[in-house]
Amino acid sequence: MVAIMTSELRFDWTLKEIGSIYTLPLPELIFTAQTAHRTYHRPDEVQACTLLSIKTGGCPEDCGYCPQSAHYDTGLTRQPLMGVEETLAAAKQARDQGATRFCMGAAWRSVPDGNDFSQVLQMVRGVRALGMEACCTLGMLTERQALALAAEFYGEIITTRTYEDRLQTLKQVRKAGITVCCGGIIGMGEKREDRFRLLEQLATQQPHPESVPINLLVRVKGTPLEDQQAIDPLEMVRMIATARILMPASMVRLSAGRLSLSDEAQALCFLAGANSIFMGEKLLTTPNPEVDHDHRLLGRLGMHLRPQA
Repeated sequence: MVAIMTSELRFDWTLKEIGSIYTLPLPELIFTAQTAHRTYHRPDEVQACTLLSIKTGGCPEDCGYCPQSAHYDTGLTRQPLMGVEETLAAAKQARDQGATRFCMGAAWRSVPDGNDFSQVLQMVRGVRALGMEACCTLGMLTERQALALAAEFYGEIITTRTYEDRLQTLKQVRKAGITVCCGGIIGMGEKREDRFRLLEQLATQQPHPESVPINLLVRVKGTPLEDQQAIDPLEMVRMIATARILMPASMVRLSAGRLSLSDEAQALCFLAGANSIFMGEKLLTTPNPEVDHDHRLLGRLGMHLRPQA
């Protein structure tokens, strides 16, 4: 057994320690994660988020899991940047369904300057005026763009580009005073050791990312990973539990891939420390459980959505 029963935030986790935690007997792992979870969060409360694709398809990146890449024929219809009013109407609908966080994703490699970026700033202002957290995944940012976003007091940013590009964007975001949402996808053919290294990269940041989305690969026809073998759902539970232990104060988000998890597997993820889900029929372009199903599941578990602030 590894000595990890502490509520103190640490930023010096080693790969060996992370591997020892991840591979604990599942009852011990979940107990430890739940203990850490209760130190910083309500165990019966889940934050609902909605993720909208505000600019769809045509991305020049060749991420093997992504149906929005211009390199693959996935049958996806490209759509230009949505209008501000249309985006805010979707945000209002999400709020009415219980979401307190609205995330906007655009299939860009780098954020374009000019009218497109100005529209994104207007969207951020509008979402925050609705009383919701605003989050964006926009690709790579320059320092000036990061500062412009920070001036809007906008909540968090996700980066999903090449590894070094991601790290550079995170530096720009932190420098601008914006909080960070950064996680990863499992089930892409990686080994456990690869997951340990991802967790090490996240858990040794100081401060930790305020938001850590854990995604399970959605196998999309037309992408290089469409035939990737499904992984044991308990690997998702282990990933979430380990993230919760390493980064106890962060929001750990049970993100993409929930349609392939049973209600019981999702319940284990909540027990392991996940305290956020994405609601709505789609996550960008991939399917997601229906809102009514999520409400029923939480009701069966005696849990509830985080109320509006």
